[in-house]
Amino acid sequence: MDEALVEITGLAHRFAGSTVLALDRIDARIPKGQIVGLVGPDGAGKTTLIRLMAGLLKPSGGSIRINQYDTIRDAEWIHYLTGYMPQKFGLYDDLTVQQNLDLYADLRNVLGEEKQAVCEKLLGFTGLKDFTDRLAGNLSGGMKQKLGLACALIKKPALLLLDEPSVGVDPISRRELWKMVDALVSEGISVVWSTAYLDEAERCNSVLLLNDGKLLYSGDPKVLTEKMRGQVFAITQIEGDRRKLLFELLNDPKVADGVIRGRDLRIVMRDKKMQPSVAAQSVEPRFEDAFVDILGGGPGGKSELADRSPKMSDAVKLPILAEKLTKKFGAFTAVDGISISVARGEIFGLLGPNGAGKTTTFKMLCGLLRPTCGKASVNGLDLEKAPGQARSRIGYMAQKFSMYGNLSVRQNLDFFAGVYNLQNQKKQDAIAEMIEIFRLHDYLATSAEMLPLGYKQRLSLACANMHHPEVLFLDEPTSGVDPITRREFWNHINGLVGKGVTIMITTHFMEEAEYCDRIGLVYQGKIIQMDTPNALKEKICTPERPNPTLEDVFVQAVEGYHP
Repeated sequence: MDEALVEITGLAHRFAGSTVLALDRIDARIPKGQIVGLVGPDGAGKTTLIRLMAGLLKPSGGSIRINQYDTIRDAEWIHYLTGYMPQKFGLYDDLTVQQNLDLYADLRNVLGEEKQAVCEKLLGFTGLKDFTDRLAGNLSGGMKQKLGLACALIKKPALLLLDEPSVGVDPISRRELWKMVDALVSEGISVVWSTAYLDEAERCNSVLLLNDGKLLYSGDPKVLTEKMRGQVFAITQIEGDRRKLLFELLNDPKVADGVIRGRDLRIVMRDKKMQPSVAAQSVEPRFEDAFVDILGGGPGGKSELADRSPKMSDAVKLPILAEKLTKKFGAFTAVDGISISVARGEIFGLLGPNGAGKTTTFKMLCGLLRPTCGKASVNGLDLEKAPGQARSRIGYMAQKFSMYGNLSVRQNLDFFAGVYNLQNQKKQDAIAEMIEIFRLHDYLATSAEMLPLGYKQRLSLACANMHHPEVLFLDEPTSGVDPITRREFWNHINGLVGKGVTIMITTHFMEEAEYCDRIGLVYQGKIIQMDTPNALKEKICTPERPNPTLEDVFVQAVEGYHP
């Protein structure tokens, strides 16, 4: 057995005023020189465990020892041994890259020539050497995470704690982060990597799987994955509506989980003895299959939001239309002549690296940003000539949590109902409907900024749908949420499409992009490729790589682009 760096014994934690344990008698060990993945649904206790390991919280019971030092009795040593990168961007937006590094160096007592040498090494390691004078607030998502990593490494730690470091970063930046972390492990550093992306968990030497504060599994992710062999199937050559078929299968009690994979479906049965009710072929299991199975399966195949939504008129065949849309900020061209048409009841995915121009395109299509040139219409209404009328047909869920953090959940619902001009009984009915659909009853008095991430996203989606819009713009709607919540969201999205709602979505999670009918890859403000997920994957098939992923498509398209 590998030598342990961290020993966790009987660990328990209860927050003040709560009757529920956030962590309940956890026993675990973290070996030296390995990457340990920390996974579980929202509210499982992942961040609490990381903060306890960092010595930022005192356990209610049990103990954590790092290199034989106790996190309570030997707090000074713990701060010396650990590096911590929090879930929320923990740097100062109004300081430059260099100023942030200098501040963290001073806080860790890294001074003089040592500081200069460490900063120079970390700037080279993270690729930030040419950006030292840029304000942290103006960095892309990937560059922010690299700067956060650099600050956590100012004093070389024995244990590096990373709380969802890859949330909101594109696949290329994710790969770069992993290369950096692999290099750190080769130097003997132990890493705890909390993640909502289970393809990342598969890369870890071992995982800790938490749910409701309890440890459900500790060990090699491959061992848990292998237990699913014979329970996972692919359904291909589907005739008719694959979304409708998915809902039907998810409502079968024998089916634990199911997702869309381009034009195909991937189904997980509850037992090896069970077979899908339609023709299917057995496929290799993934860790995500095991994760959903151990949690009792996915959320089924139902969307109350879609059930209560009206059927949309098909009078306008192309509800989203952009013609040579361009946006310049001074000399910088953020969006360069983008043309898109999206049909009624279609899901169109806009994918690209951080800073490619996706969100700017979204804001122009929502009437929130005036284009420099070109034109756009929503539901047949010109966004320049009739912006108010067009916006009344739109639902928009912003990339960053856009609710008012100092208002309660109920106050946010009330405010956005007013924004969409819902009044009197119609307004009250819409608020009550969203509370019920998204199960917000227990959080109505909670300020929005204090909500768990999954509930923040639920509130955002609720506010975007209060007026039952004909067109939905969803900018990274499931960023950072766990796979169960992600499936719940896609039940709503798939159900709304069945009612004729037209949806444009951005995501950095390529598994999610498989749900789209078509994808536009955006880079340097231009669409460089546009097709169905399957067609994009088929274009890069080779004998050496017969089954490429959308992530492979993304990386190859961006790295191979030459304007």
